[in-house]
Amino acid sequence: MIEATAFWSQLKQHITLFSGVPDSTFGRSYNALADDPEVRFVAAVREDSALGIASAAGLAGKRGAVVMQNSGIGNVVNAITSFNLVYQVPALLIIGWRGYRGADSDAPEHAVMGEKSAAILDVLGVHNAVLDEAGWQRQVDDLISKMDAEHSPVALFVPPGVLQA
Repeated sequence: MIEATAFWSQLKQHITLFSGVPDSTFGRSYNALADDPEVRFVAAVREDSALGIASAAGLAGKRGAVVMQNSGIGNVVNAITSFNLVYQVPALLIIGWRGYRGADSDAPEHAVMGEKSAAILDVLGVHNAVLDEAGWQRQVDDLISKMDAEHSPVALFVPPGVLQA
């Protein structure tokens, strides 16, 4: 399990602005990020709004990130395809993965999106990875490098139980 403050500290080295929609997948670690006085965090009511806020950092030559649940992928598809990808506006999507192991491990309403989340981003051409407890720091650095090199959004899926609250 990855300690939440270590995870957010690693991201704070790269990200100037965070925006997001509360998600129980992250548990108390979401609140730790939102309440951190060293973090510029803007709460949003929808994932596409959070992506717009984080994209503003990208337009200003900084880095922005969105903290969201995978059910919100449907809410960001249009913004990603008609804005971020077209105009090469980078953003890091940090996605809590409900339904990661199917309906048996989560509420049934998360099963379909849980199964299809990574595939949706693959179809859009958004590079994505699943947070790995071993070597996660390098994984974060590599994703940020890819985002910078391609001027494109990237995504990091956070399965339940990987990030300690």
